[in-house]
Amino acid sequence: MVSAALKSPPQATPKRSFREQMHIAREDAIISAVNRLLAEKGFEAMTVDEVAAEVGIAKASLYKHFPSKEDLAAAAMVRVMQRACAFLDSLEHPASELQPIDQLRAVARWTMEVQLAGEMPSLPSENSSLRAALTTNKAYVDGLMDVSERMGAWITAAQANGSLNPALPPIAVLYTLYARACDPVLGFLKGTGLYSTEQIIDMVLSTCFDGLRIR
Repeated sequence: MVSAALKSPPQATPKRSFREQMHIAREDAIISAVNRLLAEKGFEAMTVDEVAAEVGIAKASLYKHFPSKEDLAAAAMVRVMQRACAFLDSLEHPASELQPIDQLRAVARWTMEVQLAGEMPSLPSENSSLRAALTTNKAYVDGLMDVSERMGAWITAAQANGSLNPALPPIAVLYTLYARACDPVLGFLKGTGLYSTEQIIDMVLSTCFDGLRIR
């Protein structure tokens, strides 16, 4: 056994300089502004000038952090993926004891809560430059793969125990659940002013999961 006196001392985390801290804080502010504007206006309508004005910096300073509008959107999506991965981590905690179908419902509920709170970026389905920025962003791709693989395993398990229709291709179920993050029904129901956020989410969850159940 190695003596405690001979063990290497734990390595201290290097302290960031004030300049580095300011750089990180500014990037966080930029990404938060982009996230809000994308959720509110969408990618096509959002402008770099609006982002700069929201953060209170010059456009030239903004470009030092993110060289294009596509890079701004990619950074916002990376933030969403990080939040999603953290949420999935909580669902896989041993103490949760959730069944696969419950985990899938929880993910769908979380994405709708984020959208209704105005925190889910709205991106166009067809935009070659934006798609290129996303597919070449390692952090985004890694996060997407992580989320897809974990949800895919839950879908397969739920189909195996009869909670979901086993005749449906797992990829179709996965995309159906992903679509809840940008479901226009949420906004339509919210716009009526007739229902609370909880009621809206419960209704959409019911139509989604009842439709996926085995007949």
